[in-house]
Amino acid sequence: MASWNSIPLEISYEVVGWIAFTSWSISFYPQLILNFRRKSVVGLNFDFVLLNLTKHSSYMIYNVCLYFSPIIQNTMIPVAANDVAFSIHAVVLTALTLFQIFIYERGPQKVSRFATGLVVLVWGFAAICFFIALPSHSWLWLITIFNSIQVAMTCVKYIPQSHLCPLPLMVQPIIWNYDHSLRLYPTPHTVYS
Repeated sequence: MASWNSIPLEISYEVVGWIAFTSWSISFYPQLILNFRRKSVVGLNFDFVLLNLTKHSSYMIYNVCLYFSPIIQNTMIPVAANDVAFSIHAVVLTALTLFQIFIYERGPQKVSRFATGLVVLVWGFAAICFFIALPSHSWLWLITIFNSIQVAMTCVKYIPQSHLCPLPLMVQPIIWNYDHSLRLYPTPHTVYS
């Protein structure tokens, strides 16, 4: 691992990292437990689960590749063990949630064509990038592609939670009543810096 030149800073980094790992990891369990107890996934947004699996899978590929590269670990900003542990944990638990979708009562719900198409497009793009990187061994470039996919999917995965919500507007979470503040409409003609 790259030298920190500060033992207290390195210890703080490790402690905060494992606290974050624990906090984020715990967040996966309530949904799994609820699905198991009810033997039903009715009300769970299937698009979110599929997009989340794509996000966490690309994040895992990014973290694992960088963590197990001695060149990266010794010369650049290293990937911590807690990042690798979290990404693997997230993929496993999200895959378990997806498995629950297949085995438990789901009512008329299904994954939308939009989410399925987006996931196919993203993994197709990743495959094309892999074959572009293969002849020239541009592995660092390929790994950054997976990080970019992870960032993009982080933004996209919440769309089903908001605009594609099957609930009437009167029942939707109140925060989405103010989502218009994130839009630029009408488009501004002048931008000041």
